[in-house]
Amino acid sequence: MVRGTLDIEGYRNKVESAHKIVRKWAHNTPILKSTAINSLVGCEVFFKCENFQKIGAFKMRGAVNAVMSYSSTKKDKGFVTHSSGNHAQAVALSSQIAKTKAHIVMPKNAPQIKINAVKGYGASVYLCENNEQSRVETCEKIIKKTEANFIHPYDNEHVICGQATCAKEIFESLISVNYIMCPVGGGGLASGTIISTKLYSPKTKVILSEPLNASDAYESFVKKKLVPVNNPNTIADGLKTSLAKRTFDIILNGAEKIITVSEAEIIFAMKLIWERMKIVCEPSCAVPLAALIKEKNNFSNKKVAIILTGGNVDVKSLPF
Repeated sequence: MVRGTLDIEGYRNKVESAHKIVRKWAHNTPILKSTAINSLVGCEVFFKCENFQKIGAFKMRGAVNAVMSYSSTKKDKGFVTHSSGNHAQAVALSSQIAKTKAHIVMPKNAPQIKINAVKGYGASVYLCENNEQSRVETCEKIIKKTEANFIHPYDNEHVICGQATCAKEIFESLISVNYIMCPVGGGGLASGTIISTKLYSPKTKVILSEPLNASDAYESFVKKKLVPVNNPNTIADGLKTSLAKRTFDIILNGAEKIITVSEAEIIFAMKLIWERMKIVCEPSCAVPLAALIKEKNNFSNKKVAIILTGGNVDVKSLPF
């Protein structure tokens, strides 16, 4: 596959509609700055704090847009998804808001704190083996029994357009930035960020980042063909998933570049956010700042927006 063009205008009404839903049910999170971090990287950085979002992560945007986009009849059937992390909580809370049932499939080795959080939003949790086949089969059984609607964590247009509202809010708040940065795992946020950037700030370049130990998106981008993740071993647990064809196509045709960072670089950036900004972030959230620090000479004197994706971390297991 070769880089082509995106039908950006085809997304405009979908993103605008998504934002109407997101404004009602999610937060317009603050944008913060840090003089200390600006001095370190030699540019002006604007942090969009999705760690302050409902359920503690940007995933609320995509989930609530997906849930609320269904008809009342469909909503009554409930929703099902597979996730061990933030998407699980987002679908659970969105279903609670919609006054319907959520069925969440989670691996048996998921942290108990995350299982408890999902149950706290009134969802039913189904434990499965930690592999794709078990997740899919468990979801299919639930759908067959309940007729619930499946919401994929990122391979879903409503989810992508919901995630796109994050960058849209950045461009509505700031006059202009030279770059916008976010991490990439399955590619839902990355795709949404590209779409909103092309729509609302076309001169801004999108820089993606991911762990070196889970660099399937980087490999796919360089080789221009979809490369699945292979036994990822990274502290950034939210970025262990592979791209879908839908998200890969958007990223290939819309991202400027993808920067990979080491585990040590992720931990350094995470600690820096905790210590200098006095806010909680999870390892995946720190990956874009790690990328900016690594290649700071390429961003000298520029304006850079970074999406801080989430703050759901077990404080008993911090890496520093």
